[in-house]
Amino acid sequence: MLYHFYEMNHAALVPLRAMADATRLFYQHPFNPMSHTQAGRSIAAAAEVFERNTRVYAKPEFGLHETVVAGQRVPVQDKVVWEKPFGRLLHFERATPPRHGQDPRILIVAPMSGHYATLLRGTVEALLPYADVYITDWTDARMVPITEGRFDLDDYVDYLIEMMRFLGPDTHVVGVCQPAVPVMIATALMEADEDPCAPATMTLMGGPIDTRENPTAVNRLAQEKGIDWFRDNVIMAVPFPQPGFMRPVYPGFLQLTGFMSMNLDRHMTAHKDFFWHLVKDDGDSADKHRGFYDEYNAVMDLTAEFYLQTVEEVFIKHSLPKGEMMHRGKRVDLTAIRRTALLTVEGENDDISGVGQTKAAQKLCINIPEDKRVHYMQPKVGHYGVFNGSRFRAEIAPRIVDFALTHGTTHAAAALPRKAAAPKMESLKPETAATPSENAKSAKAAESLAAATVVPAEVKKPATPARPAAKAKPAAKARPAAEAKPAKAESRATMSADAKPVKPAAKPAQPKADKPTAAAATQDEPPRRADNDQPARAPEAAPAPADPVTPAKAAARPKAAPRPVQKKERRKPVAPQGPQKLRMVTAASPRSPTRAAANAAAPAKTAEPAAAAPAKEKVARGRKASTDPKATKGKTGTRQNRRTPRAGKRTLTSRR
Repeated sequence: MLYHFYEMNHAALVPLRAMADATRLFYQHPFNPMSHTQAGRSIAAAAEVFERNTRVYAKPEFGLHETVVAGQRVPVQDKVVWEKPFGRLLHFERATPPRHGQDPRILIVAPMSGHYATLLRGTVEALLPYADVYITDWTDARMVPITEGRFDLDDYVDYLIEMMRFLGPDTHVVGVCQPAVPVMIATALMEADEDPCAPATMTLMGGPIDTRENPTAVNRLAQEKGIDWFRDNVIMAVPFPQPGFMRPVYPGFLQLTGFMSMNLDRHMTAHKDFFWHLVKDDGDSADKHRGFYDEYNAVMDLTAEFYLQTVEEVFIKHSLPKGEMMHRGKRVDLTAIRRTALLTVEGENDDISGVGQTKAAQKLCINIPEDKRVHYMQPKVGHYGVFNGSRFRAEIAPRIVDFALTHGTTHAAAALPRKAAAPKMESLKPETAATPSENAKSAKAAESLAAATVVPAEVKKPATPARPAAKAKPAAKARPAAEAKPAKAESRATMSADAKPVKPAAKPAQPKADKPTAAAATQDEPPRRADNDQPARAPEAAPAPADPVTPAKAAARPKAAPRPVQKKERRKPVAPQGPQKLRMVTAASPRSPTRAAANAAAPAKTAEPAAAAPAKEKVARGRKASTDPKATKGKTGTRQNRRTPRAGKRTLTSRR
């Protein structure tokens, strides 16, 4: 009956709301002189406050039409990609730049606790620049006909599993508030079945995993009243003429009343401030109030079976932390979660899910490796600030994106190593064609194989026990079995050729039987130089650089004597060319080193007696030449040009 009375009340207030709206328009009209007075603005503000408090708020729109990706502003469009009677999946499709790689795919599970999914508009907006975002959009229960059947907590979990299978592997799930419990259940079921579509990461934000930790007023109410009280007092039938007529639901207006009664003084202060913002004509502050309460006052109904099962299992029995949670008659085993990484986020001032309730998931999922666990508590935020607001955008959202980038495998910036492609055999040298089985041989077998190697007589000398190992056996340790045991080398070369995966189109270059690879002689030891990589000499000689030839060819090739060391001759300085030559020859200062070098080289090039004239005679001839009009033709007449040795030579000053 209460639901019917609520609907009748709203119907009776329709004329009063229309009158209040007309009054507001009249006293806000610019042609009305009263609109510029404080009395007129007060009347308009009172009328707007009354109309907003008695309004039935419809479902808002997301209104996200653009975002910034890689520094570019791109359009965004939300599309329905999966749908069922009680919920659908929205995809925020971005027109990313052409060369932009694949971003991590994040599924945001919106709470089904009285508000629409649009309450997470800020969450979606903060993640859009860095991820491919999907969100669950639950349907108002009073809008679903009763012929569509039931929808309880088990159906909620089934919906989540179907959505994750629709999205595919490497999906990152973010459960906000109430969905933290069904997200854990769905992940545990998929992990137990070894489903490849199990989420890569699971982020739980402000969720009631274990309400025994720091219980809040909501938790205490559920414990005090019991499930029978909720069934008798808060479950009502949808009134006519709604599409879900006669469906038993938990009305959204009751949930809104409970939320507001928890912080009634704060909401009353907010509405009083809103009134004075309107009187003072503070439009920005008034718009912020409208935006928040348009979202906060828009509520939806929940099915009775879902609400009662959630209250009983989560808030009264604590079935999940006790290990007693059941799904379709099957016990949920949280220890089955092994591959999914876990991130838990809490707010310091959360008055709905107390501190420690979400962190309890870290204790329940004991088989998740330590390097896949992260817990973060955000200071100075309440329940709403955990998933929205400036602190969420600055401190929580970057952690969610970084967690997805760290533990994802298919996006462009995946941090985990990917499966390496099979290398082409023709591009590998014989020395690098060794298999892991060869590298696993013992060091004792390597020494015995090297000792059996045949060495030419002119090189092999008996090693003295007193000689240091660094000088006596630097080359003999790495000598391959090129002559001693060709059969064993042949079998190892065959193993190395068969062990490496080869593409069908490639032609592998398999080594012949008489040419064993150098990798056959190397075991667990680091790579060393072979005898055929350096010229034949005594063991105490200094090692020469490695020669990239095959061991068999080097063994058959006659040993050459070491090359004599040639001293490098110093190159003579090259005469400058081009502009550099011009700059050096025409230097103005007679003490310049380049000028002195040019004067010193002049006697070698010409045999005229004038080259040995004293400096005073040269200066005199230079002054006489400067007075000759023919000699000074083409010169600027500057002092620097008069000092130039050659009258017809262009200088840097003249070129400028």
